[in-house]
Formats: sequence, structure tokens, C-alpha cells
Amino acid sequence: MSDKPVPQASLFDDALNPAPAAPLAESHEPRPDPAITGGYSAKDIEVLEGLEPVRKRPGMYIGGTDERALHHLFAEVLDNAMDEAVAGHAKIIEVILDADGMLTVKDDGRGIPVDPHPKHPGKSALEVIMTVLHSGGKFSGKAYETSGGLHGVGISVVNALSERVEVTAFKDGFEWRQAFTRGKAIGGIERLGATKKHGTNIAFSPDPVIFGDGVAFKPARLYRMARSKAYLYGGVEIRWKCDPSRIQDQTPAEATFRFPNGLADFLAERVKGIETVTPEPFAGRYERKGEAGKVEWAVTWTPAGFGEADSFMQSYCNTVPTPEGGTHEAGLRAALTRGLKAYADLTGEKRGGIITADDVVSQAGCLVSVFVSNPEFQGQTKERLSSSDAQRLVENALRDPFDHWLTAQPKAASALLEFVVERAEERLKRRRDKDVARASATRKLRLPGKLADCSANAIDGAEIFLVEGDSAGGSAKQARDRRTQAILPLRGKILNVASATLDKMGANKELSDLMLALGVQAGSRFKEEDLRYERVVIMTDADVDGAHIASLLITFFYRTMPDMIRSGRLYLALPPLYRMSHGGKTIYARDDAHREELLATEFKGKKPEIGRFKGLGEMMPAQLKETTMDPKKRILARVTLPRSEEAVEDLVEALMGRKPELRFRFIQENAEFAAADLDWT
Repeated sequence: MSDKPVPQASLFDDALNPAPAAPLAESHEPRPDPAITGGYSAKDIEVLEGLEPVRKRPGMYIGGTDERALHHLFAEVLDNAMDEAVAGHAKIIEVILDADGMLTVKDDGRGIPVDPHPKHPGKSALEVIMTVLHSGGKFSGKAYETSGGLHGVGISVVNALSERVEVTAFKDGFEWRQAFTRGKAIGGIERLGATKKHGTNIAFSPDPVIFGDGVAFKPARLYRMARSKAYLYGGVEIRWKCDPSRIQDQTPAEATFRFPNGLADFLAERVKGIETVTPEPFAGRYERKGEAGKVEWAVTWTPAGFGEADSFMQSYCNTVPTPEGGTHEAGLRAALTRGLKAYADLTGEKRGGIITADDVVSQAGCLVSVFVSNPEFQGQTKERLSSSDAQRLVENALRDPFDHWLTAQPKAASALLEFVVERAEERLKRRRDKDVARASATRKLRLPGKLADCSANAIDGAEIFLVEGDSAGGSAKQARDRRTQAILPLRGKILNVASATLDKMGANKELSDLMLALGVQAGSRFKEEDLRYERVVIMTDADVDGAHIASLLITFFYRTMPDMIRSGRLYLALPPLYRMSHGGKTIYARDDAHREELLATEFKGKKPEIGRFKGLGEMMPAQLKETTMDPKKRILARVTLPRSEEAVEDLVEALMGRKPELRFRFIQENAEFAAADLDWT
């Protein structure tokens, strides 16, 4: 693989891209006469005002309307209170769930500003914050050095999706209050009386119109979320209180969370009663005056595993959980791996050279929390951190402390090194066994005649490219590395398995050849260890038809062997659409937007010759290799599944299933996000 970043092609994230909607664009029939189907003019253009866009499409802001999305509302409000604590202005946060299901979050911070907003005459800053998207005090960095909320939409989204919100601010010597319903203010802000208190109370109840009748906050989930926040900042105390009538399990009605040792306390609670490789975990904090960013970490290793899992990795940025990981986790993995390898060199353990990051964390419990200014996340729900600075920060923060921790306890360090080396040796043995199995399977299998298989017997590093047609297959066969790259041409568009019977799917020759080449069976008989290749790469033309074929193949793999996607074995190649040349310089553009970007930068003020590739079959083998197949230069997009696979199933059924009305509704709801210059030819 290339050292370039690997984008994630999530089935859910790509829902708004043109690719899945390709069936619409493939038609060559005349477009309907507006006189027959109804006019379409300016009066049909709907303009959503205020917080209406949030209520129209809550999934864009909180990831859906399920239980997880519901509790994300609490996370947004709690994040704001934690930002006040991390900034040094709040010490106590209270979380209260009453008998009616209304949830209140209180803090003793500075209080939401209540003075008139200069850009919104007649409205207080409090009302603007609650009712206007992209408003808040976290853009400039003056009010908060680090914060969990960055886009200025969190609390206004909570307001939009709540049946009722009551905000009380203790500010400037007075108590102020304002109520809202479904994103709109109920009257103006009221000054209730003098007080010496300071801080903010936000009470809210979710809107059943959005989340459904009977959907309510789960006390156990709120309790865990509040306790986790307290672990992330030792200077805050979080008080939990819940009306007993709402508790259906062992969740306590009242509790106080304060953990001065932060993540070290968190890890100690998590591994209580579990045998560990070293007597003490590797834990610490990093913060230096004059330097941006703070890091806290806690790591331990166990031969017994952690309950249902052999390992776990939990990460946070500015107290916000990042369940999909990101650059801070990459920094932790890199620092631990380099440190153990360096210790192996120091002690003369020659086997240390075989250690990889996966060996180091395969049976480790890892917690890492970073505080950085202006972090970059993937998506509003902030599930994956993408800031490159965070990786460098974590690596630099852990490097010296980990070296000192190892050398200060040689007996424990040697035990850890031996433990990790054993994991590495087990991994290499499994690889050798798989290589032998693959070589044997290759001899036994009657592989499809059109498959150009790779010559190496090893599974690691082997990859198969699925291409459309013999023409593209011919170019790919000449462009490939014969040792590690196999080519399987497919004839046109494969069967849409989302709307096909099992008998029809089993009788389809293209799908049978595909499974035969991969060495696997479909459905419950699929076994990942049977796969003859480390990577399966879908390589189709960079046009609408190619996107449709890729969608059909992804649907096939999702419906028949989803474990292959979960294990990260399925990829999309990203061939260019244009070749741009001027004065001996040639650059390839992925799409129209990339072409315009290159015209404005690399070819600014020039008129390059621009050629459009009609398909992979028209590319010279050298061009195909350089742009799409050479591991040193290419970029592959890994196909992933989000945690909410129920949403993926609904999406696949809507786009690829039997009911055209579901596709029509999806197009209606998402047309505004499609490019204006779709290819209708």
C-alpha cells in the first residue's frame, strides 16, 4: 500500500454521492415533458429558515434518529459544560433526569452571555446561540483554548430537536431565563432577580415527533457517559441524580464522580480483577507551558483478554469520544511500537525487529485523551479525529516517558517484550499456514479461465482487481505487478443481488466465477481464512456507469460476505478522469472538481491540453499503472461499515432493492446535495 492517507468509503457516508444513484443516470430515454409531469419553477424552490434544516434532516447533524442519536443530544450539552471546566471556569457539573424524562445539565461556569447581540438587533446572545446555526464562542479561540464543540451547531441542534428547552443563566449578578420549543423562542429573555451564583442550567426533553413516541433517555447510558467525562478531566466533579421511577436496572439514583488521577483511574476500574503482564500500567500526562496541546494516556497488557474482547482502544479529543479512532490513536500505536523496538535493541533481543503495531496492541487496553486547538473531525458527530498535529503531539508526548518507564523496571519490561514478541511469532506462523493453504488451494481449485492470477503463493500482499470488460482487463494485465496482483475481468453489470432470488444468484456465472477466484463461499459458509487475497479492489471506470457497477459489487459483498468488509479487505480504486498536459508537465485529475482545482493552481494562466478518459480500456498500461495500480503512487479507498449497520441495510434496500418508490423518495430528499452538472447523456 502507498504511504498516502487511505480514505474510508463508508457505505453510509457515500449515500449522498452520485455513485449509488447511478441507476437513475444510466437511462437514455427522453426526459419527461414538464407539461405532462407538472411544472418546476421558482415557486417550487423551498427555502428552509432558522433551525428548520435540522428538523428536516436530523441525520446530517446527529447521525440519525435512533437511541444513539438521541443520547448524542446529551453529549452536546455535556460537552459545553465540560468546555467550561477544562477552560478553568467550572468545577461542578450536575446531571439530573426527572420523572417526566426532562434532562438537566448544570455547571458553575461563567454563564451564557445575555447581553444584546450586535449583529442581531432585539435578540440576546443567549437567544442567538440557541436559535442560529454556527453561532458560539469557540471559533476565534479567545473564549476557549480547546473545546469539544467547534462548529457552533451543537446546542442549537439540541434546541431544534427538543420539544421544550429551558435555559437559565446566572450572569452579571442576575438570574436570566428563556424557554424554547422545537427551535423557536417562547417570548424573550427574562431577568428574574439578583443572585451571587454563576453558571448555566439547560433543561430539555427530546421531541417525540423526531425520535418517536415512547423513546426516552436511558439512565444507565446517561450514567456511563457522565462518569466517562469525569475520568477525562481530573479537575471536575460531576454529580448524577435520577428519579428512581425511571430506573429499570442497577443504575444508582445518585452518585458523585471525581477522579483526580484521570485515565489511570479509568483503566484501573476497567481491568479490575484481570491479570496483567506488568504490575503497573503505563500512564501519564503531558503538558508544557508555551506549547499547544495536552495528552493523557493509560495502557496495560493482559494475556487473559478484557471480557468479550482481547483488546480495547478508547480515545478522546477535548473530552469528546472518538469511537472510530483517528490520528491520536495512530500516534499512540507508533510511540509504543517504536519504544518497544528500541528497548529490544538496547537489550539485544534480535526478535524485536518482527514487532508491528498490531502485535503491540493486540492484547492491550489503551486509553488516550488529547486536548488540541481547532481539531479536525470527520463529520459533525466527531467520531474520528483527522488532525495531523494530534499524531505528532501524541508521539512526542509518549516517546521519552515510555523509554523511561521501560528502563526503570527491567523485569516488567522484559516480560512485556517477550509477551509482544510471542504475539508477533504467532502472527507470522498464521501467515505461513495461510500461505501453505493458499498454495494448496491454488493447485486444487479450477480457477476461472479469464482470471490472470498472481504468481506468488503468499496471501499477504496479494490483491485482486475486479475490472469491467475485457478491454479494461487487457490494460490492467499489462499494468499489473504479476507477482502480487491478479486481474479478473467482469462482463458488464453484474446481477443486483439486493433484488434477486438465491436461485438466480447461484446460477449467475459472473458471481460464481468471482467467488471461485476469491476461494470463498457466500452467506453463512463464508470464512475469511479462505480468501486467497489480502485485498479485493473494485476498479471501474471513473464515470456514472462505473459507479453503478461498483455499487452493484459493493452490494454483492455486503449481502453475501459482510465480514470481508468488516475486516477491511474491500477497496475501491480511484482512477483519473482527465489527463492534463502543458510544457512537458502531465498531471491527472480525479474528477471535474479536481480538474478545476488544477487549472487554478498547477496550470494557472495556462491552457493545458485536456484529455478525458472514456474508460480504463482506453488508458495506456503505463498510465493505468502510474495512476491507479502502483502501490507507491496510487490511493485506494477502503470500504467500511459504520457502527449503525441497521442504517446501512435501510440504505441498501432503498437504493438497490425492489421498490422504486424508495429510490424516488431518496432522490427527492437528497437532490440538493448532488452536483449541479450531472452527466445526463
